[in-house]
Amino acid sequence: MTTQADPTIPLSDATASVPPEAVTAWVERYLQAWRSNSVEDIAALFTEDAQYHESPYSTEWIGRDEIVAGWRGRWAWQAGGWDFEWSVASINGMTAVITGIGHYVELGDFDNSWTISFTDSGRSDHFEMVNTERA
Repeated sequence: MTTQADPTIPLSDATASVPPEAVTAWVERYLQAWRSNSVEDIAALFTEDAQYHESPYSTEWIGRDEIVAGWRGRWAWQAGGWDFEWSVASINGMTAVITGIGHYVELGDFDNSWTISFTDSGRSDHFEMVNTERA
């Protein structure tokens, strides 16, 4: 599977830091992939050997193909309708933290904290989400 790199993230060097606008663009593409459930949209976000972890759930997807398959397996409940309010909490080098609230028609509201590590290709090689259901 061939995916396009994000040209908004420069090649890294010892002092590289992912620009805030590149983080914003990546999150917007993530949300588009969540809306489309397209193999190409999802795959374009991650490196071939990426890891995707979600807690407190047992989501441990290793490799782009497993991420795509796992993501697409959730289509039934996300297709019921959702919205995501978010902001960039911090950037440290090539890692960004996103905080937000996911509103799902089928599941309710969830506080989210994402830690996303980027490569110089503009893709994520490590994605970790803490997903806490609101009472």
